[in-house]
Amino acid sequence: MNNTEMLILFLVTLLGTIFFTWYVKRILIKAKIADSPIVSEHRHKSGTPTMGGIAFLFTISLIISLYYQNTPILIVSFIMLAGGIIGLVDDLIGLKIKEIQKIVVNISDEVITLGRLDVEPGEEVRVATPKAKAEVDDLLKEGKVEVIGEVPIKTEPEEFEKICSQVVLGIFLGLTGAVTTLGGFNLGLLAIPVVIIGVLGSINSVNLIDGMDGLAAGIVGIASIACCLYGYLFGPATIIPPFLILAGICLGFLVFNKYPASIFMGDTGSFVLGTGYAAAVLICDIPYFGVLALGVPIISVVVSLLHRAHIIKLPVEPLHHTLNHYGMSETKIVYSYWGFTVLLCAIGILAKMYIF
Repeated sequence: MNNTEMLILFLVTLLGTIFFTWYVKRILIKAKIADSPIVSEHRHKSGTPTMGGIAFLFTISLIISLYYQNTPILIVSFIMLAGGIIGLVDDLIGLKIKEIQKIVVNISDEVITLGRLDVEPGEEVRVATPKAKAEVDDLLKEGKVEVIGEVPIKTEPEEFEKICSQVVLGIFLGLTGAVTTLGGFNLGLLAIPVVIIGVLGSINSVNLIDGMDGLAAGIVGIASIACCLYGYLFGPATIIPPFLILAGICLGFLVFNKYPASIFMGDTGSFVLGTGYAAAVLICDIPYFGVLALGVPIISVVVSLLHRAHIIKLPVEPLHHTLNHYGMSETKIVYSYWGFTVLLCAIGILAKMYIF
């Protein structure tokens, strides 16, 4: 593709995403499909339409119909479409409420323990774990906590089921035969397991970071634009088109998803972006820069894994919600995460230019 054709590809993706997001948003509002945040700091966002990632599926279908003769674009688009369908199933399952959890506040003058958390005086927490649920009644009787609200918890597939569906996406990509070498190594029989690991990592990183207005779309958009720049500077030019699609989708969605967001992407959207980013990095064979550009979500996943392994303790998971819990504003967190992503991308490009 020449420069003009790539510009057209980007504009079609950008404008298509803007239109389809506007269209899907209207439908979701009428259908009253809305988010119910479980983080206390975000309760004011209740009622904001979610599952906006459905718009991505329309845009990708448009791209497939226009660029079906371009094999890299076609493969990445089909994998994104498959990822979005799996994310859509997760979102549909999540429409059913699993349980109602209490939100309590420490009204005593001392630090109390609830579940795994040390709750400061005046601090609000959600009673989520079995241990916390077993302890909260005693604390209520002792007058140390007070129930100040309740939040609905959506039904989610089991972790094993989630992993299996994501593994299937990796197998789909591996079976295309589009990934044979990676980072200077001939993969051979390792192609499919390596692809599966890449897809799993990318999906879960993007999915975990999707928790604040514009956060996931902004980070993936910045990383994708950086990958386009990487392809322009160091070649080959075939690197650019798949990332132009991702950048166009992210920027188009940010028109409605930037703070204060009027729509959320849901698992449908985060699965599209995570699957698409992994597919683009693997097919274009830029693993080192691709991983570095997505470094902020990857670090967030590592922090959450340390929390779940009881190595560290977070009052709210993931890390960006913890920062918000301790008083850092949402916009400051989002801009900081975007800034760190830009920094990592700049480091990667400069390292390629002057070191490697």
